[in-house]
Amino acid sequence: MWKLFALLIFITALMGCQKTPPKNAEPPQKITVAYTWQPQSTLVHIAAAKGYFTGEGLDAQPLMHTYGKAALQSVTENKADFATVAETPVMFNVLKGEKIFVIANIEASSMNNAIVARKSAGIAVPGDLKGKRIGFTPGTTSDFFLDSLLTANGLTRHEIQPVALKPEEMQDAMMAKKIDAASVWNYPLTLIKRQLGPDGAIFYDREIYTETFNIAAQQDYVRKNPETVKRFLRALIKAEDFVAKNPDEAQAIMSAATKIDKGLIHEVWNAFNYHVVQDQTLLITLEDETRWAMKNQLTERTDMPDYLGYIHLDSLRAVKPEAIKMNR
Repeated sequence: MWKLFALLIFITALMGCQKTPPKNAEPPQKITVAYTWQPQSTLVHIAAAKGYFTGEGLDAQPLMHTYGKAALQSVTENKADFATVAETPVMFNVLKGEKIFVIANIEASSMNNAIVARKSAGIAVPGDLKGKRIGFTPGTTSDFFLDSLLTANGLTRHEIQPVALKPEEMQDAMMAKKIDAASVWNYPLTLIKRQLGPDGAIFYDREIYTETFNIAAQQDYVRKNPETVKRFLRALIKAEDFVAKNPDEAQAIMSAATKIDKGLIHEVWNAFNYHVVQDQTLLITLEDETRWAMKNQLTERTDMPDYLGYIHLDSLRAVKPEAIKMNR
């Protein structure tokens, strides 16, 4: 009998130990993440929805934007710790002297940017863009892609009528016939294409441009919070694995998180590659875009920055060394 009594005491004590939280448990670290409703930010949305940030001890507060340039501005203005952003705004911020790091690339696509046009405006092939009113968003991939496509078809910006617009303004401007074409990305790209129907013409060029979408942060923040950066990246790596294995569920999560129709998300899904990496594409594109910016006098800089000083490899190397694919 005494053996049974002793066993019950032991089990009760053991259960009590299991219910008692560790005395040294720390509360989640609060971080602010500026990210977008765009499909390029999928890994951040998934990490938030699946609790991967929480699992890494992070209380990730969202600061939502319609595009990455605005998200990066939140970081440079010290309103957010991390931002999702394409490489073009990164390039312009470096040229302005901002001290930022790209800590990872979370998406790449050669089929996200395009020029969508109205055939009824006399545009059937890229060469027909000459003299036409074309919407673009300054300082973004829309800006760079427009010039790249024009150049590939023997045109210059001086031969069109550029119209500066925010991405969310493109569809209304096109439908109101305030512009004849738009250099834009998804989701606006596909929404405009849908609404134009048979009157729509769309011009991609997989050979001239590959967009990268990245995680950026202030250099000082990264240096002062190395463990936070690693935990943030680990959460995104978990999201990468989830998206690869569960694309349908990932699309449903994106639809619930962004209030965007799942059919639209499904339609554009295969245009994107969701991987947490640091590779040569980012470096090459930053240098190409810098030459473009200097040639077109979009910056006062006349020398090429050393972009390796703005690409932080140590944190990603620590959590996923095989993701570092940069030769220099």
